[in-house]
Amino acid sequence: MKAIFWRSFCACRRVGRASATGLAMVFILGGVPAGSAVAAESRVKVTTTVTMVTDLVRQVGGDRVEVQGLMGPGVDPHLYKATAADVTKLQQADVIFYSGLLLEGKLQDVLTRFARSKRFVYPVTESIPLEKLLEPPEFSGHYDPHVWFEVPLWTLCVDTVVKGLSEFDPAGKAYFEQRGTEYKAHLLELHKWALEKAGELPPEKRILATSHDAFNYFGRTYGFKVVGLQGISTVSEASVADLVNMVEFIRKNRVKAVFVESSVPHKTIERVSQDAGVKIGGELFSDATGTPGMMENGYDLGTYEGMIRHNLNTVVNALK
Repeated sequence: MKAIFWRSFCACRRVGRASATGLAMVFILGGVPAGSAVAAESRVKVTTTVTMVTDLVRQVGGDRVEVQGLMGPGVDPHLYKATAADVTKLQQADVIFYSGLLLEGKLQDVLTRFARSKRFVYPVTESIPLEKLLEPPEFSGHYDPHVWFEVPLWTLCVDTVVKGLSEFDPAGKAYFEQRGTEYKAHLLELHKWALEKAGELPPEKRILATSHDAFNYFGRTYGFKVVGLQGISTVSEASVADLVNMVEFIRKNRVKAVFVESSVPHKTIERVSQDAGVKIGGELFSDATGTPGMMENGYDLGTYEGMIRHNLNTVVNALK
């Protein structure tokens, strides 16, 4: 089923398109090619879906792009439905970028229709080799879409953005390639920091209990056992049995804290906290970044980097 789904998706895709300490807190690239700056009216108009993709395109596109995202902070992409205004933004875009891997569940049909009618429509995760993706058995033969929590995987998505922008704006290709290369280097440093931060916890304390299974890539890369109250998607609600099982797991493993998520209602995980007698360790960003311009310890929570740093700092500090 997986192979059929992927071949079908790729066919539609082909038809559709003919800092923390010691690092910069906001990614700024220098030494751009001469003539890269363009007038506002000449910028590539890009529409994106989730906030992580919005930030990725801004980092790569720089002042040659004008980006507007459909979803803001705290929005659950699994449940998001396109509005008339969203369709207008997609229609007016020169280029469309979305995450893919069915993350934008209820929006997927709209995106597929645009892929068939517009040339420049790209799921950023198409740059990730299939063998690097997780395929949980409960996800009906599809892949876990939460790849951004494994920083090296998200780094691969830079290639799709560089390619897509360059295909629409060939004159800016060198500019996009340079920014992409430098942003990849920046993400490599972020990954190194994340490994060091996770290393502050002994392995037996690296248990992450959250609202839904958004952190499996995070767990694989940074050495955490991840327990989600709900599955990978938030479409279905947690059952009483799910609640009981999580409470028992927390007690048995002496988990020090559980975590709520910014894009998922807090009520059920708060119930787990009460029944298990453990604290809420903080709020994590799972399917959306924080609010752009909101600063924490010198980094912007509205960026991908801010999202990663906030989550790791929150988890490690609560579980120590």
